Amino acid sequence: MTTEQADARHYDLIIIGAGSGNSIPSPAFDGMNIALVEKGRFGGTCLNVGCIPTKMYVLAADAARNVSEAERLGVHATLDSVDWDQIKQRVFGRRIDPIASGGEAYRRGPETPHITVYDRHATFVGPRRIRTGQGDEEMEITADQIIVAAGSRPHVPSFIKEAGVPYLTNENVMRLEKLPEEMIILGGGFIATEFAHVFSSLGTKVHVIVRSGAMNRSSDEQVSQRFTEVASRAWDVRLNTQIDEVSEESGRVVAKLSDGTTVTGDAFLVATGRLPNGDEMNLAAGGIDMHDDGRIVVDEHGRTTAEGVWALGDVSSEHQLKHIANHEAKVVFHNVLAARGEGAEGEGVGAGNAAGAGDSARAGDLRSFDHRFIPSAVFSHPQIGQVGMTEGEAAAWAAENGTEITVKVQNYGDVAYGWALEDRDGFAKLIADKKTGKLLGAHFIGEQAATLVQQCIQMMAFDLDAREVAAKQHWIHPALPEVIENALLGLEFD
Repeated sequence: MTTEQADARHYDLIIIGAGSGNSIPSPAFDGMNIALVEKGRFGGTCLNVGCIPTKMYVLAADAARNVSEAERLGVHATLDSVDWDQIKQRVFGRRIDPIASGGEAYRRGPETPHITVYDRHATFVGPRRIRTGQGDEEMEITADQIIVAAGSRPHVPSFIKEAGVPYLTNENVMRLEKLPEEMIILGGGFIATEFAHVFSSLGTKVHVIVRSGAMNRSSDEQVSQRFTEVASRAWDVRLNTQIDEVSEESGRVVAKLSDGTTVTGDAFLVATGRLPNGDEMNLAAGGIDMHDDGRIVVDEHGRTTAEGVWALGDVSSEHQLKHIANHEAKVVFHNVLAARGEGAEGEGVGAGNAAGAGDSARAGDLRSFDHRFIPSAVFSHPQIGQVGMTEGEAAAWAAENGTEITVKVQNYGDVAYGWALEDRDGFAKLIADKKTGKLLGAHFIGEQAATLVQQCIQMMAFDLDAREVAAKQHWIHPALPEVIENALLGLEFD
């Protein structure tokens, strides 16, 4: 231990963030002395304020919406009431909060005696040196290696903060004391559209303010346009519109819009994206570089620009997705052990047992992130599922690589299960290389979209020929995957 480290407690490994980072201390790490730093609730964004609770709310919204849409199936039903308190209790009281509390108790308990939990904010004060603390006590700790998995936070435009009006984000909107009668939502991405579906389906009048001309613009253009059309039938959607002024009057938020109109609500949700948390950690003191957009710079192995420091998840990744954070955690998990001269199962890897993850580990010992076929989904109404290139991206790729693409759009309503659904809006869009038969992109909008796309992920991940996938297996009839079968058969190849 150096003189500099003498006044700080030293660890083999410090992990900052108890989201995906909390999955890293597996049995392979039992021989390491580990510090786990988490200033918030254990489980991170996904468990507490993101994908898991939001989808539980979406399920309740879907149930309510099914009642209102049952008439088209010949079933006449009414939605008598929505018990907001019961919904919250199901989500948080019975599920989320006990899991988060249990996770923290486990890490603090006798089951993991090699792990010390710190619950104050972490900032770098030097190379592999962190200022944090426990309770009211501030202290500094050091480590041979550090993993930064500090996540992200909601982005709130400065003019809203400066206005002093009460606003909500994804981190507190689900814990509202009561269901709003009228809500203003600023944003047109997946967070905005999922909550618009939740609250409108449960009875709230929803105004959605979208700066651009379409919603969910990261999706394929045709999917984005269709989603915008369907959403506009259900919500008050204001496209190409901004909030010029926002104020509070008699307990309601009043938003004056760039189109000259005004909307009001007893709740105001800001859903304008999320920011990586690296800018709050004094990274420069630790020798850690950031991109212009605030993400920590990492290589394909998860190494930062500082020796012995790794990063994963929202704090460094372009893809703010839980399944990507989990994948990156597995890679970094292996690489941290490799840098110590241990394999993922504890086996030796030969040379490179010095502390840190720099050149001391052989390049061949390290695993790389696989960011080739990244799926995502929007659990709104309609649902969106997508993987790979959009049509525009595929066309540009084909031009650069001397090939052509083939595209097929298959309507849900043209297959048997689509008839049963009385579907008029859903479709599958597949994009493939015309010469090789390889699938380049798959985009779904409609019922079960997030599930249907998984079959296409497998085609791409295992480098399957779309022509063989269509012809060399049975497709259950009448089930919705027939929309994939028909889309595959509709692609034109050389």
